[in-house]
Amino acid sequence: MSRLRARCPACGSHTAVAMDRGYECHVCGRTYGAGLVRVPRAWGRGGDAMEEAANLPLSFPETGVVIEASLGEQTLAVASDLPERPVVLGGCCCVHIGAVEGLTARHERVAVLWLDAHGDLNTPESSPSGNPWGMPLRTLIEDGAVAIDDVALIGARDLDPPEEDYIERNGLGLGETGMRRALTGVDGVYVALDWDVLDPEDGLAFFSVPDGLRLDEVEELLREVAERVPVLGFGISGLVPDPANVAKIELLASALGLSPAAERH
Repeated sequence: MSRLRARCPACGSHTAVAMDRGYECHVCGRTYGAGLVRVPRAWGRGGDAMEEAANLPLSFPETGVVIEASLGEQTLAVASDLPERPVVLGGCCCVHIGAVEGLTARHERVAVLWLDAHGDLNTPESSPSGNPWGMPLRTLIEDGAVAIDDVALIGARDLDPPEEDYIERNGLGLGETGMRRALTGVDGVYVALDWDVLDPEDGLAFFSVPDGLRLDEVEELLREVAERVPVLGFGISGLVPDPANVAKIELLASALGLSPAAERH
């Protein structure tokens, strides 16, 4: 994996070279607003569909595929060679740990917007399932990678009682009010989006939950985010390998200013 050179999705050559915050292919001349990292491993039981979804054909230059034997090794691999402005495609929500750690090593203060039907705030002791994919946001906060005041949980509607207690005790910001607080005074933002934040009518997710946000609502919210602070990266997880999800992912990436390919004039 190298953040300096990537495979161009248009011509298939490894000649997309990092320039400023994006990439330019030296063969076909296309430019891109971000580099793609695929992280297929799903850290829990029965997550095969999420792993397959990490192979969805997004129109961003691919800098690498991270497959490691442990979550700690995965986190280190993602963090250590993250593109300047990454699009990270999982897999499960654990992909965001390495992405956030990599970005906080480069920037003094990073906001994290966590769009998810679930809280991902469990610990090994509180989790009903024991699946690590139910713990990554708690991990980031407890490990000090991000300050809790710089985090907002958006779209959550299926929380475990220990997660509800954690939110209340620690004052974790929720919804758009929490988002605006989290974005105040930061150097930039990483958006972690679990596909189940969407209403099932708008996107097939691994853990679909009724009464989610509509796709146009999420697009509008992300446009507001991009107008407020620099977007440092975008991570997507919790998908199933439905080809219809590709255009929707790219729509949301574009809302954040992370445009897929454009011809060089």
